[in-house]
Amino acid sequence: MSTTPTPAASSGTNDGKNYQFALTSLTFLFFIWGFITCLNDILLPHLKQIFELSYVQASLVQFCFFGAYFIVSIPAGNLVQRLGYQRGIVVGLTIAAFGCAMFYPAAALRTYPLFLAALFVLASGITLLQVAANPFVTALGKPETASSRLTMTQAFNAFGTTVAPQFGALLILGAVTAAVGTEEYKIQEAQSVQMPYLLLATVLIIMAAVFAWLRLPNVQDDTEAEAEAGAKEDSILSHRHLVLGALGIFLYVGGEVSIGSYLVSFMGQPDIAGLAEHDAGRYLSYYWGGAMVGRFIGALAMQKIAAGKALAFNAIFTVLLIILAIVSHGSLAMWALLAVGLFNSIMFPTIFSLALAHLGRLTSKGSGVLCAAIVGGALVPVLQGFIADMVSLQLSFVVPLVCYLYIGYYGVKGHKVKH
Repeated sequence: MSTTPTPAASSGTNDGKNYQFALTSLTFLFFIWGFITCLNDILLPHLKQIFELSYVQASLVQFCFFGAYFIVSIPAGNLVQRLGYQRGIVVGLTIAAFGCAMFYPAAALRTYPLFLAALFVLASGITLLQVAANPFVTALGKPETASSRLTMTQAFNAFGTTVAPQFGALLILGAVTAAVGTEEYKIQEAQSVQMPYLLLATVLIIMAAVFAWLRLPNVQDDTEAEAEAGAKEDSILSHRHLVLGALGIFLYVGGEVSIGSYLVSFMGQPDIAGLAEHDAGRYLSYYWGGAMVGRFIGALAMQKIAAGKALAFNAIFTVLLIILAIVSHGSLAMWALLAVGLFNSIMFPTIFSLALAHLGRLTSKGSGVLCAAIVGGALVPVLQGFIADMVSLQLSFVVPLVCYLYIGYYGVKGHKVKH
């Protein structure tokens, strides 16, 4: 196994069969971490009720999770550069398993700070997985189809986020039998997270053992010249397309999470759909499910379509849909915003792969920079919420609108490598 990760595998080093086996293994990894990440949507209201938290206190669940991306990503990139992709994945799985196991004492002691610590450790492991696995997928095959491969694996990540709430609702929310409001009820609520997260910890440990045992392809440099240039580069931030890509990841994740965060309230507006929260919540599945469907479609289409063009096309349609949601009313505005999920589908993996192009030996550090930019998911929704409070919820969607305008620019011009 190579100890120095790089952006693309050299042709002739490994055959297609080996790549297919490696990609299959990594695809299951993407599914698992998508599954775990989406359980936060179940965990947040659950902990809010256990500890009788305010909304601000409960929001620390997401801040701890996104905060790990910001704090851990750069050190993770350095670690992966030393260990290589495969060993980085093993370490990430082990850390994530430890974070899941921490939920058991946190629930037994009913201590909210310990829950937050467990979330941070869990997210740190997932951050390391992101830093190692995303560029590994782009490396396993031809550079021109890197976006297609990453889009396909991200589709299974989205599949994990789609099915996780159903399991979480059954194993966590549905496990309490005591009368509401009693002390026994609170104890059962806390303990209901123990078994699911212990099961997840067990799965992660097994996966770490499997990935340590697997003989995955070594990843070599595109060219010796590129590797030498990467090794001599003074600063990862001197690569313009990477810096612009990091801003693209920040704005994309921020825009996607902003829309998802305020969709239920938007659909509850009297002049939009007037839906009750539980009814609007069911429609929310169209937004996230659209991203999953779009990634499967995009993975096939992008084998023939240039990644930059596909990104720009989707960004333009997303901008038009958000404008329609801002200026119209009723079901038209609602469905316009829900349809954004379909066009969101290819954006993250496409920006990610374009930003990592031609980085040579700096690829793992570049991956760390991009993963740190995921913190946009914690910050952009706050800005939209501020505008919603000051003006109106409908007009506040101008915030994600601006995010997608930039993504369109990145697809047209910003991703191009300046030598």
